[in-house]
Amino acid sequence: MSNVLRIAADQWRHWVASRLAWVSSAVFVVLLVVVASLTAFRMVEERRVRLANQTDAETRFESQPNRHPHRMVHYGHYVFRAPAPLSVIDPGIDAVTGRAMFLEGHRVNSATFAEAQASANAGGRTGPPTTAIMYQLLLPLLLIGLGHGVVLRERETKTLATLLGQGVSQATLVAGKAAALASLVALFSVPLVFAAVLAVSLGESWVAAWALVSTYVVYLVLWAAAVLAASVWVRERRHALVLLLGAWVAVTVVVPRAGVAVATARLPAAGQIERTLDAREEIKAAGDGHKPDDPAFARLRSELFEQHGVDKVEDLPINLRGVVAERSEGALSAILQRYADARMAREAEQEAAIAALGWLSPTVAAGTASRALSGTDLATYHRFLREAEALRLGFVQGLNRLHATGMAYADDVQRSRDADAERRTRVDASNWAALLDDFRFRLDRPAVRARAALSSWLMLLTWCAALISLVVLGARRLTP
Repeated sequence: MSNVLRIAADQWRHWVASRLAWVSSAVFVVLLVVVASLTAFRMVEERRVRLANQTDAETRFESQPNRHPHRMVHYGHYVFRAPAPLSVIDPGIDAVTGRAMFLEGHRVNSATFAEAQASANAGGRTGPPTTAIMYQLLLPLLLIGLGHGVVLRERETKTLATLLGQGVSQATLVAGKAAALASLVALFSVPLVFAAVLAVSLGESWVAAWALVSTYVVYLVLWAAAVLAASVWVRERRHALVLLLGAWVAVTVVVPRAGVAVATARLPAAGQIERTLDAREEIKAAGDGHKPDDPAFARLRSELFEQHGVDKVEDLPINLRGVVAERSEGALSAILQRYADARMAREAEQEAAIAALGWLSPTVAAGTASRALSGTDLATYHRFLREAEALRLGFVQGLNRLHATGMAYADDVQRSRDADAERRTRVDASNWAALLDDFRFRLDRPAVRARAALSSWLMLLTWCAALISLVVLGARRLTP
């Protein structure tokens, strides 16, 4: 057995002999397994329920009886965002962004039914503990508790001089301690591997799953390097512990929270009520689609009269009410989507400002990379909103076209007063299924998600390289 392995084995014997070390490790491991299991169970069940709800919503929409098309515009339709397979590790912003979106005419809704109140930015941590939070926050604490004295113990027990005097080099000693810490990282990564395998069984790519596992392994390695560096450079155990705990508080709590506060203060985003008030005048100018005689549609009426060579609405070969509804919906959707795009752009700016703090906090870098690889980040949520809006506009405008071509204008005007006219304005229910596409939100390809995580990976690797270099430099100056 090489000296490196002997030193690592001796460190493990010390941990096993220390009641505090193995009890705290056992508690952390049990807690990790419980949280990982609960996270996986919760997200798998959420995925099953939301996919079932999506199928049920489509069935309900398509099974509606013969109706006037505009009634179906207001009947609306739900779309659900099923959790990504890797949400069994990192649910990301799932708890604060809503699970479903109601699609209806004349408005662009936000997702609803969130589990927890959103924090200042979409990347804020709220909701129940998750596997990701365990790895980002609590496991570094365990590494600090177990590893802050790995080299200092040799100094305190006066064995450092003996080891160096027997020909064990500083590099060999530190490498042995590093091997012991690396084995801890490997042990704590086992639940993560099982969760990744579960994600693959749910349809995730092996590439994305192992990229996420590798991200957390690198993150734990850099914490192990930080712990070892403190043990090499600092002369007293208590000083090393205080230094490491201070660093943990700074990079896991202070920097992320301060970043959220600064980003939202410097890049404020308008709320729903404020956006509605800002858009009110534009919406009014676009005209009311329920009123064909609205002055906003005077030019449209003139164009239709000229195109078809008539001078009365009743003589048009199409229903003016439906044409107006279609024109109004297009204009209104463009206005509302422009405001929605501006809001999403501002949220993306906030997220980018916070992600840049990964140079100050590896926890921020790890969290950003984790959400991007898992497909539970803000960019993925924004894509869901855009795809849902495209589906909404498509089926609403399809219904408006049926309104324009499927009935006479005279019947449409009289339908509330004439039973026969009301019957003639009902469109056959077979149209509902033809107008509504099945909605299944799909994640970006692993390569796209990897590109989104690339800058955060660079931050993590830079942190890791800097801390390992600090360990190497400290090893060279290690003396009794």
